[in-house]
Amino acid sequence: MSFLGRGSTPAGGVNPERVEMAMQELDMITDVFNKLVSSCHTKCIGTRYAEGDLNKGESVCIDRCVSKFFEVNKKVGEKLQSMGGAGGAGQQSGGFGF
Repeated sequence: MSFLGRGSTPAGGVNPERVEMAMQELDMITDVFNKLVSSCHTKCIGTRYAEGDLNKGESVCIDRCVSKFFEVNKKVGEKLQSMGGAGGAGQQSGGFGF
C-alpha cells in the first residue's frame, strides 16, 4: 500500500482522508521545525551579524540546542503516548520520529 492509499480505492484514485492526514502531519512537522529554528536562533545567534558564517561558539550552541529540542520532543511524545495508553483516550504521540 502506498503512502497516499493508492490501491485501496477503486481505479487507482487518491484517498482524500489519507491526503488530509498527510497534510496535517506536514503542518505539524513544519510548525515544530519553525519553533526549533526560532528558539535556537534566538538563543545562539547574536542580533549583530559580524561574520557571514557561524563562529565555533554559535555552531556548538546550535548543535546542543537542536539535540536538546529533539530529546525533549521525544520524551514528551513518550509521556503522551503512555498517558494515552493508560487512560484509553487514544491520544497520539507528540513525537515526530526525527
